[in-house]
Amino acid sequence: MKFWAYFAAKVAALAAPLFGLRSLLDVIWPPLPRMFENYRPSRFAYDLPYTLAVLIWFLLCCGALYLAVWDQRYRCRVCLRRLRMPVETGSWSRMLQFGRPRIEYICPYGHGTLKEDELQISGRETPQWNAHSDDLWEELCAASKETGIEP
Repeated sequence: MKFWAYFAAKVAALAAPLFGLRSLLDVIWPPLPRMFENYRPSRFAYDLPYTLAVLIWFLLCCGALYLAVWDQRYRCRVCLRRLRMPVETGSWSRMLQFGRPRIEYICPYGHGTLKEDELQISGRETPQWNAHSDDLWEELCAASKETGIEP
């Protein structure tokens, strides 16, 4: 829940100045003259400089939303810190043994790892988030318990 609340707050923080910029565009451009008694036509389709300015504003909005989503993908789902230490696993030459190449990111506080494919061949695939348990030592000692070697 905190993960999505942070995303909503980030989008709201980006939307406020962009809305202000859009309002500024309406203030800067003079309104079109009235055609009938109370009818004032829209400037959007009839005024080329205004239409280009709105197009640039729209592209800024799309770019800001893309950056917000891109930043959110590489954040920890628990503590919202940026994921660190990208590790490449797998190999194209040994794909049958090790699987397709992937990149793994880890939370600096050990909350989980994010595994995503190095190359998306068949479209955009969702990265896999693996949450770790709260007891880090239990996970570290699990490998030695399987082999029967006591630390």
